[in-house]
Amino acid sequence: MTMSRRTLMTALLGTAAAGGALALLRGMTSPADAAPAVTVWKAASCGCCGGWVDHMRNAGFPVTVHVVDDVDPVKARLGVPERLQSCHTAEVDGYVLEGHVPADSVARLLRERPSAKGLAVPGMPQGSAGMETGTKDPYQVVLFGGSVGTRVYETR
Repeated sequence: MTMSRRTLMTALLGTAAAGGALALLRGMTSPADAAPAVTVWKAASCGCCGGWVDHMRNAGFPVTVHVVDDVDPVKARLGVPERLQSCHTAEVDGYVLEGHVPADSVARLLRERPSAKGLAVPGMPQGSAGMETGTKDPYQVVLFGGSVGTRVYETR
């Protein structure tokens, strides 16, 4: 099988982006520079949440999953605004993650450390982390809470 240079480079860059999001975090250079743990709350019936967990683990984040009957009390306790909600909720290093937030966005958040509650990808956009269905809808990663209020952090 022959592979074009472009195909090879695309594959390598894709692998580096997925597995190397943590390297963006604080310029990690050794195994002692461990990624912060991610704690996720999700419903048992949600498959895409498992896809997001896999995405985060593939990027180097250790993930603990709590399967709950109702994620809404977790969202309320962590202060996720209703308009920003999605299917699962997580915490990492003092920040809240709502929905299908990409690992590289999480790495950027942890590197920049804005005065905010966290990041959200409202709804369940096709093509977002864990929602790779072959269709890619544009979506926004929203920074919310704290002194920043609510603003678009990234457009994907």
